[in-house]
Amino acid sequence: MPFDFDRIIDRRASNSMKWNAYGKDVLPLWVADMDFTVPEPILAALRGALEHGIFGYDLPSAALREAVVSRLERLYHWKVAPDAVVATPGVVAGFTAAARSLYRPGEGILIQPPVYPPFVKLHQHTGLVRQMAGLRRVEEGKRLRYEIDWEALEAAFDAGGVHTGMFLFCSPHNPTGTLFRREELLRIAELCARHNTFICSDEIHAELLLGGEEHLPLASLDPEIARRTITLIAPSKTFNIPGFYCGFAIIPDETVRARYRQAIEQMAYHVSGVGMIAALAAFSGQCDDWLAELRAYLTANRDFLVSVIEGEFDGIRTTVPQATYLAWLDCRELVQSGKIEGSPHKFFLSKAKVALNEGADFGPGGEGFVRLNFGCPRSTLEEALEKMKAALA
Repeated sequence: MPFDFDRIIDRRASNSMKWNAYGKDVLPLWVADMDFTVPEPILAALRGALEHGIFGYDLPSAALREAVVSRLERLYHWKVAPDAVVATPGVVAGFTAAARSLYRPGEGILIQPPVYPPFVKLHQHTGLVRQMAGLRRVEEGKRLRYEIDWEALEAAFDAGGVHTGMFLFCSPHNPTGTLFRREELLRIAELCARHNTFICSDEIHAELLLGGEEHLPLASLDPEIARRTITLIAPSKTFNIPGFYCGFAIIPDETVRARYRQAIEQMAYHVSGVGMIAALAAFSGQCDDWLAELRAYLTANRDFLVSVIEGEFDGIRTTVPQATYLAWLDCRELVQSGKIEGSPHKFFLSKAKVALNEGADFGPGGEGFVRLNFGCPRSTLEEALEKMKAALA
């Protein structure tokens, strides 16, 4: 059945961070949630919970763990025991718990900027030493793509004489939309094994695939790799339910899992009961028709965005994301020429009244960039691009 992703929904009347963080004259294409209603099976499950009328403390049910396990096997042929599934309040909570449970302050945590801002700041909250191996930017006309800089990655392990305890991996990558292939994943796993480095893999965007692409979970490659990996997933981005704060850590190793559960308890992390109800419906398979149409709509939005940037914006390059609904725009040429003074984020916010994410927040390599969320009706995207173009004119 067709789903109406073109429908404009007024979100300012809600407590939406995305729509209320800036003035009423600002069009927000920044924080990573979409402007689409969630699939009906999730709404039906939530209605059932409301009709029950009692909202006490909930535990993750056996049915929920089985739904997660079944989805991993169906999508990736990855067999995981239900006991390996640990509920978390989300992916950020998930990798924070991983850092606190596996390593002591003073050990290293390795990231690949430009990357999701909580990755960049995690060392501040855990006492770990940040080590960085920036992705290599490849410019192809007005398009960008990113790839692993293997020389930089190898050099970053144990940098400064500090043992790299954890490699915090973003796959698919935010903000570049890069998908990593089997050979790359195997090479990453081999490097981490050689340096006795554990992997925490944030795969929250794994189902937001564009243009027929496929995702491969790193831990699914081999049981020994899985033993040294915590994989973080959630229905939040895919099914547009981030406000329910429910995600999952997949931890096959029993000893690691026990330490992780202890960290969750010490940090007083509790998962929302209605979030788990929504997650069960999301992962049940009942929403997959909606998801297929969403992917097609987002792919069309991506292609439209790229065509407009290439055809109508001088001085801006863009990624062509393979996954996510996030584009990474390179505005450095406009800054260098003086057409934009200072931060592109501030320029478009003040001159175009369009809110994008500040590129510098994504770490080294993000200066002069902005991140644009195209998970919105096409008319909203068109309006934002027109405003940005007018500001540059």
